[in-house]
Amino acid sequence: MPRQNTSLLVFDVNETLSDMSPLQSRFTEIGAPPHMFRLWFAGVLRDGFALTAAGSFAPFSAVAREGLRALLPSVPGWSGDIEQAAGRVLDGLSGLEVHPDVPDGIRALHESGFRLVTMTNGSSELSERLLGRAGLADCFENHLDVSGPRRWKPARAAYQYVVEQAGVRPHEAVLVAVHPWDVDGAQRAGLGGAWLRREGAEYPEVMLPPTCTVENIRELADALA
Repeated sequence: MPRQNTSLLVFDVNETLSDMSPLQSRFTEIGAPPHMFRLWFAGVLRDGFALTAAGSFAPFSAVAREGLRALLPSVPGWSGDIEQAAGRVLDGLSGLEVHPDVPDGIRALHESGFRLVTMTNGSSELSERLLGRAGLADCFENHLDVSGPRRWKPARAAYQYVVEQAGVRPHEAVLVAVHPWDVDGAQRAGLGGAWLRREGAEYPEVMLPPTCTVENIRELADALA
């Protein structure tokens, strides 16, 4: 069950709020198989996590571009301008839309009096534009990203940065994410963790179990209410 003293909800953005599936068509456009999107995105997270573990930092955009430059030459028969192709894929990030359950669920949470912020391994600017297009700009008080703490989630410093910026204690905040590693990391930093179980996924037993599990954001709003 959700924590009773929760005042702040911290939303992950990539795949949690944004529907990233349209990026698959971008891979098709540049002559790569659409399923390479998943391999690329997993590699971006891997490399961002690795840099954080090593005590270093690079922004999502740089890690994402390098990932594409490394992957595209491995496509059988692929030829083209790598920089142009990478730009085509990355440009797609600025035109993504939210999942269908997001507007109603976010509105319900906002109207219930919860403070809402975003915290992404990506770009806070893209987060703000994404939610602005969805008509939800008035629901969020702040958009944060890991350029502040210079540590990618799930590093403890990333979650500490969020609660410090919001002026709350960790136990007063709940991280909402589709990624188990994010939910686990938030809980190890003292926050609650709400797992958004999209597409019937299973939660890894090796990670701390979530504070609560919901199928969509509207369900989260009902649970907290």
